[in-house]
Amino acid sequence: MSERVMPGCTDGLMPLGAADALWVDLTADSAVPTASGAFTRSPAHARVGYVLLGAHVVATVRAGGGQWSVAEAEVRRAAAELNAVGMDRQDLVRVGPFRGASRQEGGEGSPLRWRRRIAEQLQESGGPERAARRDVGRPSHLAGIDWRQILVERTHAGTQRTWWLPRAVVRLLDAAEHAETQWMHAVGTRRASAATTEPASRLRQPSDVDGRQTTSPEQPTTALRPYDAELEGRLYSVLSRQPGTSRQVAGWACAVCRTAPAAVLDHCHEHGYVRAPLCQSCNTQERPDHLYSNDIRVANRYTRLFDTDTDAWLAHWHRCPGCRARTTLPLPHLAAWTAHTACRSLRPTHPAARGRKPCGVLRVSWTGSQNTPRSCLLTVTVDFCPSGEHRVLAQVPYREAVERFRVWLAETAPAVAAAAGPDRLDDLPAQPRPVVADTDGEGLSLF
Repeated sequence: MSERVMPGCTDGLMPLGAADALWVDLTADSAVPTASGAFTRSPAHARVGYVLLGAHVVATVRAGGGQWSVAEAEVRRAAAELNAVGMDRQDLVRVGPFRGASRQEGGEGSPLRWRRRIAEQLQESGGPERAARRDVGRPSHLAGIDWRQILVERTHAGTQRTWWLPRAVVRLLDAAEHAETQWMHAVGTRRASAATTEPASRLRQPSDVDGRQTTSPEQPTTALRPYDAELEGRLYSVLSRQPGTSRQVAGWACAVCRTAPAAVLDHCHEHGYVRAPLCQSCNTQERPDHLYSNDIRVANRYTRLFDTDTDAWLAHWHRCPGCRARTTLPLPHLAAWTAHTACRSLRPTHPAARGRKPCGVLRVSWTGSQNTPRSCLLTVTVDFCPSGEHRVLAQVPYREAVERFRVWLAETAPAVAAAAGPDRLDDLPAQPRPVVADTDGEGLSLF
């Protein structure tokens, strides 16, 4: 990281043009690509009192002569936070388009709303490639991040286009949006109050001793509180209709990654119970990859769900009293686990440039449902086999899959298994029942 002194800096402040150059210099080796117009190009707008750099809010200062400046130390601090972020370009999260998303003006000084900004820019320009050609030489950024360099477009069935970003960047932009919301809320609250003796380091002051207008480089944000099972045992269909629930959820940190602000209230679709508040990234990661209502494509992310981050996800799924009491998972998750874990040894391999490669793509479908366990059958198949020789790998009855999962759970996550069991069936519905239609993946709304 460069420690050079930027020209034009006085009293630790630097003009926005110099800050742009410093931001690019400090983040040159960052895994997350950055843009040179972080301070001077939309959606950054110095006159609103702050600029977003990654998940960091940097206050702007209007010095003598009307020139807007920022504190150099805060730019360096934001760059250090961004440089510490690791990014896996293969771990992608869909960011649009989603049906039902209302259109929003993206003018100067408007809130980040980064998903809508991306969707609007790509829809207006005709896609990432045309947008890139159209904006040659013009930096495009969100919170100082050059999102066009890492945006991935996929086409489904030759017609439907979808856009994807690395999960690490999605979490950064979600955190930036949350930090901005908290900043604006804190400033609005304090402006409305009659207090006139607030410390100068907390909020924007009308003027400093030398006449320049300032905004504090410190973030007046409220720390996210950890989720501590406050909603355990609550029914989603009831809680989602109560006023103020969305505001309450937004104050928690994600119950899985524990770093990003929560955005949705995850719930069990079989038993109807709330699990916990999650960020959009974690909620997308755990959502089954449905091809049809009874068909799951076993995507690469299941490696994290059932291998690398197993304890966290099993504990999260078993926040549902129904799943915990019956020591199982909802049917789509159980089907994915059966294909990914229980039938792993059955998946054939083929010669590849470096050793051998697993055959095709795993898929699991089922007949019946968890409500008719005797007749429910899981079928694990391989799609896109290079030689066309592999089709059905296994057929596993639902009850056998449940028993296999219980044995595996006891070996893999004994603490989670110890909290489960048939002795905790009190207050559960006699029959699992469906809940209200889920809209988490469409309008990106809270419920």
